[in-house]
Amino acid sequence: MKRLLILPLLLLCAFAVAQDAFKVVKTSSGPVSGAASADGAVMSFKGIPFAAPPVGELRWKAPQPVTPWTDVRACTNFAQSPMQGKPNEFGVYTREFLIKDEPLSEDCLYLNVWTGAKAVSEKRPVIVWVYGGGFVSGGTNVPIYDGEALARKGVLLVSIPYRVGIFGFFAHPELTKESPNHASGNYGLMDLIAALQWVKTNIAAFGGDPDNVTIAGQSAGSFAVNYLVASPQAKGLFKRAIAESGAGFINGPLGATTLAQAERGGVETAKKLGANSLADLRKLSAEDLLKQHNARPIVDGYILPQDVATIFASGKENKADLLTGWNMDDAFIGKLKNAADYKADVQKQYKQKAAEFLKLYPANTDAEAERSQINISRDITFGIQNFTWANVQASKGRPVYLYRFVRRVPANEAFKKYGAFHTAEVAYAFNNLKFLNRPFEPGDQKLADVMSSYWVNFATKGDPNGPGLPIWPMYKTTNSKMMQLGEKQVPTALFDKAALEFMVKQSGGK
Repeated sequence: MKRLLILPLLLLCAFAVAQDAFKVVKTSSGPVSGAASADGAVMSFKGIPFAAPPVGELRWKAPQPVTPWTDVRACTNFAQSPMQGKPNEFGVYTREFLIKDEPLSEDCLYLNVWTGAKAVSEKRPVIVWVYGGGFVSGGTNVPIYDGEALARKGVLLVSIPYRVGIFGFFAHPELTKESPNHASGNYGLMDLIAALQWVKTNIAAFGGDPDNVTIAGQSAGSFAVNYLVASPQAKGLFKRAIAESGAGFINGPLGATTLAQAERGGVETAKKLGANSLADLRKLSAEDLLKQHNARPIVDGYILPQDVATIFASGKENKADLLTGWNMDDAFIGKLKNAADYKADVQKQYKQKAAEFLKLYPANTDAEAERSQINISRDITFGIQNFTWANVQASKGRPVYLYRFVRRVPANEAFKKYGAFHTAEVAYAFNNLKFLNRPFEPGDQKLADVMSSYWVNFATKGDPNGPGLPIWPMYKTTNSKMMQLGEKQVPTALFDKAALEFMVKQSGGK
């Protein structure tokens, strides 16, 4: 009986020690305090500034150092999200997938840390999360991005913001001229690099290992992860990469444009806004600028010296272990066509290759044609990007773990049609199903537990496998093995490899 009474007391003492160890953390800019979880097992620090507010004369400049402080700064609430359009629910994306409505501000460069370490000396692995949003929206205060559950599994979770839209990706000849690097436009990517530099300098004070950092992201965040792996300016800031639905190997909607193209676009934007100089542009209100939607990373000669494919082909990328994949229903399409109209469009577009195309994306019935259209949208937008990255990485003999998320997320009648939709996997990978209002089944809880363990294991040692988990084979170009993440987690061959290879060739990839 005494032992039973003593055990809870020991646990409480351990949690108390953990809280005391991180009651105040000294960062390079000043001391910060955070908040403990209900049971004291995890400390969170929200809204830590890692760069000066990019406002006024600092609009469209590389992140500048924070003004240091001496008093303890309370970091218990998320800071404001980057300036963007008001987040409204749409389609399957209910409030759990979106940032809070307010506040939105250009003053947005504040990151968040969750740690379950009990002592500064632990050196736990670190996952740095980069949000999606098409480079025009997003933020760190999205409910499904909460880092507590992953911190409980042994990693530090850091979520980092970056400027989006015209504030994060705007090029102009005057901006290029004033830059010491003779480049402009990639301010959002510069924010991510500055945040990673902060992690390198400060994460040890939170019990993390600055030499064992994994950058992870989804959608535009996954594209950004790919750009960071390609960028010489991010060298030495991470060891591994997790890329969920997105990369920049083949030009597409979120692919990088050239500096000359971006500068021409910037000049046109300035004309539309009635701004005759850079000074005029910096005086404009954020609301006026929001009417424009410049938001695309740029091959600027500095952050991205060349396009991603060329950087990887020449072996100039940062070396990083890779876990990557995409979802079964990663698609954004309008009204689906019937089989007859679909086949007519295929014939017109692919001509002599139409027969081959229809074998890969068939349309023998209207239902089959609809499914093929979803698959096409998925493959063109995301599949061929991550597939290409996996092949490039594997061909160099580096570790690759490929997945396909296939779980049709339980939903009411309005949401059933979305299946394993774009972004659905994030709540599972974060083990955060509790934040979603869906009729989840026991199998969903198990999938979330398995996926989050895979992600934590990969961040820890570059291999997702661990005790009690289904074996996830390494992807190789000779076996094309992947892990299917659904009601059951099973290794399988990449079943649509031929279709992906066809689409890669048609899209100009290799």
